[in-house]
Amino acid sequence: MVYKLSTELTEFKCEACKVDAPVLSNEEISEFLPKIPSWAAIEDDGIKRLACSFVFLNYKQAINFTNLVAGLAEEEDHHPEIILEWGKVTVSWWSHKIKGLHKNDFICAAKSDEIYKSLEL
Repeated sequence: MVYKLSTELTEFKCEACKVDAPVLSNEEISEFLPKIPSWAAIEDDGIKRLACSFVFLNYKQAINFTNLVAGLAEEEDHHPEIILEWGKVTVSWWSHKIKGLHKNDFICAAKSDEIYKSLEL
């Protein structure tokens, strides 16, 4: 599977992910990660996912960001794990149907970064 890496990830929309969709290879993951430098590819229960923690000055800002990421998830029909704490939100993206990483996860991670950068903190 080859993606045009010169295009910004935020310009893509998520594709419907089917159970038989291919999981990204380690090489593909390595190619995408530099586009989202604040994110880490981690493994949890044998499933690769993208994770990033975002820092806020207070709980209200963290809730606002959480709600904006939830709106993104609904718009893209791709839903992350979101952990909300005082002054911190951790977001994890992975494709549940294929139990691993898909291009959709990188698109949503990049869009999450875009949301964070747009906030007045």
